[in-house]
Amino acid sequence: MNSEEIQKEVAKITKSLNNIDFSNLDYSNLFERLIEWTTNTAFKLVIGLIIISIGFKIIRKIVNHLVHFLEKKDVDITLIKFLNSLVSVGLKVALLMPILAYWGIELSGIAALIASAGVAIGLALQGSLSNFAGGFIILLIRPFKVGDFIETTEYSGVVEEIGLFYTNLLTIDNKQILIPNGILSNGSLINYSAKENRRVDLIFSVSYDNNILEVKKVLHDVINQNKLALKDPEPYVGVNAHSPSSLDFVIRVWCRTDDFLDLKHQLLEEVRIGFDKNNIDIPFPQMDLHIKR
Repeated sequence: MNSEEIQKEVAKITKSLNNIDFSNLDYSNLFERLIEWTTNTAFKLVIGLIIISIGFKIIRKIVNHLVHFLEKKDVDITLIKFLNSLVSVGLKVALLMPILAYWGIELSGIAALIASAGVAIGLALQGSLSNFAGGFIILLIRPFKVGDFIETTEYSGVVEEIGLFYTNLLTIDNKQILIPNGILSNGSLINYSAKENRRVDLIFSVSYDNNILEVKKVLHDVINQNKLALKDPEPYVGVNAHSPSSLDFVIRVWCRTDDFLDLKHQLLEEVRIGFDKNNIDIPFPQMDLHIKR
């Protein structure tokens, strides 16, 4: 469209506006409708928003009091956080329903609309509903709780929160991971914090020139001198395998679950120091070459 055509269109619109007769408008009727809308619809809208604002603050206080009450009763933190989310959402929905009716929104019509679109909504929310159900399963079966260190097929970390749909993990390098509850409730996982004690299993290799009894004595001394190692159950030290170039010794030491990594790292360091002090040789990979002339 060129400039001349644009000017013609603008002229037509201007002419049409000039032909409108505003003298026939009923200003009194228009003013009455405006007053009616202000006193009815707008007033209800403002009142409803005020009730929602005050109601949400009251709900927040109710939920906080519930949390404090459950904490005093020594209820598990996992259940407290889950109930916190569930009660908060439930009370807010219960508050909004009468407000919508006060605004003149037919709830029966909304229910009919939801029912007619139930299949589509169900398909769209299939994953969310599965996660929601998974949250209940986790609370009932209790495979883990807040504060436990767990490992899934892909991730590992400390459970910070079990929400309605997702479980929040904190990795050892301080990364936050959200895992759907449906995956956790239907998949395999390892809970390293489930039991009070854990066992550290380590293997140490020495050369065949060393005395077996002397090696076992050094390993026992290292274990007995470590304060994190439990004496009951009794630690085990023994020959694990006769490898091609070494004798492999295994040690199995029990400790508190929280001390597992500390004890493991300490034993790795202290055994090496003990071997050096007692002149126990550690074999190194080697290869013999025979050259034919």
